[in-house]
Amino acid sequence: MGAKQETNDGRLVTQVFVDGAKKGWNVGVFNMLPNVVMAFVIIHALNIVGLLDLLGNVLGPVMAIFGIPGEGAAVLAGAWLSMGGGIGVAASLFEQGVLDGQHLVILFPAIFLMGSQIQYAGRLLGTAQVNANHWPVLFGICILNGLIAMLVMNYLALPLF
Repeated sequence: MGAKQETNDGRLVTQVFVDGAKKGWNVGVFNMLPNVVMAFVIIHALNIVGLLDLLGNVLGPVMAIFGIPGEGAAVLAGAWLSMGGGIGVAASLFEQGVLDGQHLVILFPAIFLMGSQIQYAGRLLGTAQVNANHWPVLFGICILNGLIAMLVMNYLALPLF
C-alpha cells in the first residue's frame, strides 16, 4: 500500500508530474502569455489612433462573406503571426464589443488552421530545409483551409445564435 511508483527510468511518478508542470508553466508564461499581452496592446493602440475603425471599414465587405465585421481581419493577421496573438486579438475585440460569441465561433477554427505560420516557417520549414519556393503554397493551403472553415462555421453557427 505505501509502495512508491517509479517510471521505467527510475524516477518517481510524482517527480515526472512536477517536471511536466514546470515545463507547462514555462511554456505558458514565457511563450504564450507575451503573445497574448502583445495582441491586447496592439489592438488598444490601433483603436486609439483610429486604425481599427479604418480596418473595419476597408475590410468589412470581404469579412462580411464570413459573417464577421471587418475588424475580424485583425484576428486573422494576429493568428498568422502567433496563435496566442490571434486569441489575444479576439479576446480584446470581444471585450470591446466589436466581436460577439458568434463571431468567435466562426474565427476560432481559422485561428488554429492558419495560425503561427510565420513562427513555424523558421522553426519547421527552415529546419527541415524545405525549398523556400514551396513556402507560399504551404502557407496558401493553410489560409485556404482557414477561409473554408470560416464559411462552414458561419453556416453552422447561424442556428446557434
